[in-house]
Amino acid sequence: MNNFREKANFIWSIADLLRGHYKQADYGKVILPFTVLRRLDIILTPTKKQVLEAYKKHKDKKPEVLEPILNGIAKVKFHNHSKFDFNELAKDHNNVAANLRNYINGFSISAREIIDYFSFEDQIKKLDEYDLLYLVIKHFAEAKDKFEVKEPMEMGYIFEELIRKFAEISNETAGEHFTPREVIRLMVNILFANDKDILRKEGIVKTLYDPAGGTGGMLSIADEYLHYLNPGARLELFGQEINPESYAICKSDMLIKGQNPANIKFGNSFSQDGLEDEKFDYMLSNPPFGVDWKKAQKFITDEYDNKGFAGRFGAGLPSISDGSLLFLQHMISKMKRSGGGSRIAIVFNGSPLFSGGAGSGPSDIRKWIIENDLLEAIIAMPDQLFYNTGISTYFWIVTDRKKTERKGKVQLINATGNDWGEGDKNNPFYIKMMRSLGNKRKEIGDGRDGKPDQIKTITEIYEAFEEGIYCKIFDNEDFGYQRITVERPKRNENGVIEYDKKGNPIPDADLRDFENVPLKDDVERYFKREVLPHQPDAWIDHSKTKIGYEINFTKYFYKYKPLRSLEEIRKDILALEKETEGMIREVIE
Repeated sequence: MNNFREKANFIWSIADLLRGHYKQADYGKVILPFTVLRRLDIILTPTKKQVLEAYKKHKDKKPEVLEPILNGIAKVKFHNHSKFDFNELAKDHNNVAANLRNYINGFSISAREIIDYFSFEDQIKKLDEYDLLYLVIKHFAEAKDKFEVKEPMEMGYIFEELIRKFAEISNETAGEHFTPREVIRLMVNILFANDKDILRKEGIVKTLYDPAGGTGGMLSIADEYLHYLNPGARLELFGQEINPESYAICKSDMLIKGQNPANIKFGNSFSQDGLEDEKFDYMLSNPPFGVDWKKAQKFITDEYDNKGFAGRFGAGLPSISDGSLLFLQHMISKMKRSGGGSRIAIVFNGSPLFSGGAGSGPSDIRKWIIENDLLEAIIAMPDQLFYNTGISTYFWIVTDRKKTERKGKVQLINATGNDWGEGDKNNPFYIKMMRSLGNKRKEIGDGRDGKPDQIKTITEIYEAFEEGIYCKIFDNEDFGYQRITVERPKRNENGVIEYDKKGNPIPDADLRDFENVPLKDDVERYFKREVLPHQPDAWIDHSKTKIGYEINFTKYFYKYKPLRSLEEIRKDILALEKETEGMIREVIE
């Protein structure tokens, strides 16, 4: 599958025809839909003749009768009953626009809807006006070998490489559309790790959902993994996507793979939940990092105010600037709580671990998740792993069916590789890439193409569930704390304490302080130990105490690194001076 970039580069080179007529940022509006069309065309080629013959025979039947007949003959979940294909379109320069429209209208309803989401009619008009339509079709027709793939996953790679190029030149965020494949493989490995015996059962059928589906990469890799584990298993894939082009590509990929394209919905998962009444066995997602939810704010706050825990967001609302924890609550609402339970894997940046103090929305959401024993594990991944950001990322495993030994526990895995030198080829968690792709400069080896199987290493650490250098296991309560309010008395000009009518000292707001007391620590003992020795007149206002939760990942894996000795620093300075002196002499001479 190594040549997918070569194929994608060739397809993208067709965009050279658009120079002078299209802005570079708009190349994708032409290349992406044509790529989808040509791929569908290639798949239908072997049965094209038989479909045309059947269409002549059955064309007077109602669509609901005709479609299944023609799909059956095409041997996939779509068909095209137009007399045209790309080869035929390339034979008639004079009528290419009309013929292309005829060809598109010949697709089954499910495939035609995909093309509609690309707003393709606008591009047909524009290309025809510039006399470019025939040239583009001719190039796509001649590039047949670029659309013939040995493995179903390869076309997904090609789509994503094209989108990455499109995002780069249009200053869009490529990472909003797709996730590096090795990251998904790691997430899928751990998502399914505890269920291998179940998933190997004959005729097993499970469901998987992604509320931020992008181009469908997470769905496809999960499906690939389960098929590898058990060729007789069936994973029904569901998803929703807000970007029209990504949605169209995701839906076309599902169509090609034999999945039900109706399971992929368009729109905002928060305000237009297309799968409102569905529950799923597994969920997998990489929602956009740090994206605000202003557009859906009224809908979400109304649901929160009016439905509480009967809705999706009862635990709380995060900051308007970051909707990450909304996605997680949305997914938790789709767990099979009374039907065998579910497992979730979701990618976050660091913010959901600790943002917001006790009593805030983010803290209350963490509190609800952890106190309900839903958080199973968090894996910290290397930085520079994603295309659109160099920051460190984490993925959470959330489930309502923990194994007995995991109940009441949370496993943290440090797979950042920060303890290893960047040039160290033996780093057990990532490989330094020879050529960066956007902000992506590291990758996790999956055992393919001669690379180490770092996914296996991380999965084994998870499965072992044992404390070690890279693994820590905590009780749920270890992440909780009581935020106590420490008051001190107000004093007059003479330094005398002021009292209210009931004889209680009046607190001085300027001297007020706060302390975070671990849940496992007794508040009164903590107060006597940590506060009273320094402020003997202080007291706790218990009416203001709040419970908070945070996960300080860095603290748990912190390793003290002693400062370099003065002698080491001195040697380096002298060596640098000597080197500089040589350079100066070279310049002068």
